[in-house]
Amino acid sequence: MGKTGVLSVLLFFGVAGAGLAQDNFVYDSQGKPDPFIPWVTSDGRLQILESREKKDASELSLEGIIYDKYGLSYAVVNGEVVKIGDNIDGYQILKIEEKRVIFIRDGELKAMEIKEEGT
Repeated sequence: MGKTGVLSVLLFFGVAGAGLAQDNFVYDSQGKPDPFIPWVTSDGRLQILESREKKDASELSLEGIIYDKYGLSYAVVNGEVVKIGDNIDGYQILKIEEKRVIFIRDGELKAMEIKEEGT
């Protein structure tokens, strides 16, 4: 084996060894969107990425409704796009109406109305 071959082997093991010696890398997005998380779900919906600051699990925030009278309605709850049957923070989406969403948890219903701008 010539000098080039030995150099190639040493370079290969040096690079491979450096990769093995590293600790597990954890990405810190610093509040920015994580580029490793897809923005579109497998069923084609745009995913709104949640903030790093988690809300209290019992606190729901209804931020928007995309209403379709034929049943394909969506709501934005705690920064996440949800549809009927989805679960968020322990609540299941039971019904999405034009101006409110009805949730259920442990057999208890909770209705939230969308707040109009300026109110």
